[in-house]
Amino acid sequence: METAHLIAFNLTLLAAIASPGPSLLYLIRTALAHGRGTGVAAACGLAVMAALWTLAALMGLDVLFRLFPWAFGLMKTAGAAYLIWLAVKTWRGARDPIGQARTPSRHGAFLGGMAINLANPKSVLFAAAVILVIFPQGLTPSEKGLIFLNHLCVELIVQPAIALAMSATVLRTRYLRLKPVFDRVAAAVLGALGLRLLTDRWTPASF
Repeated sequence: METAHLIAFNLTLLAAIASPGPSLLYLIRTALAHGRGTGVAAACGLAVMAALWTLAALMGLDVLFRLFPWAFGLMKTAGAAYLIWLAVKTWRGARDPIGQARTPSRHGAFLGGMAINLANPKSVLFAAAVILVIFPQGLTPSEKGLIFLNHLCVELIVQPAIALAMSATVLRTRYLRLKPVFDRVAAAVLGALGLRLLTDRWTPASF
C-alpha cells in the first residue's frame, strides 16, 4: 500500500461525506436546531459509525451479507423503519417552537448520529467496493488498521467542521425563522430515503 492509495481513498471519503443523504441532513438539522455542542456530538457519532462500516468491510462483513442475504435484508428493513420513524417525528414537530422541543443530550446526539449511519447497511458494501478498487490485494492487518484509523480521522475532522459551520449564529437565526418549512422538507426527504431503502430490490449480490 502506498501513500497515493490513501490520498485517493480520502478524496472518495470527502465526496461521500458531502453527498446529499440522511447523514448530512441529520447533521445539518441537528446543528441548526440545537447548537454547536449537540451538532458536534452528532457529527462524532456519524464519524465513528462510518469508520466502523469501513472496518467491517475490511474484516469481511460484506462477504457475510453475500452468504446470508436474509441478514442484509433484516438490517435494511430495520434501517428503513428507523428513517421513516425519524421522518414522522420531524414532521409532527415541525411547528413546535425550538424552545418547546427537547434538546437531546450530547450523548443522545452521538448515538443518534451512529444510528443514522447504522440505518444504511449498503454502506459496508460501498466501503468494500471502494477498498477493492483503490487498494491492492493482500492488505496486512496493520495496513487495514491504518485504513480504518485514517477514515476515522478524516471523519472526525470533516463532520464536526460541518456542524460548526452550520451552527453559526446567522444560519441558526434563519433556520429558526423558517423552521416549519425546513423541518417538513427534511422529514419528506428522510421519509423518501427510508421508503427507497425499504422497497429497493438491490441485494449484496447485485451491488
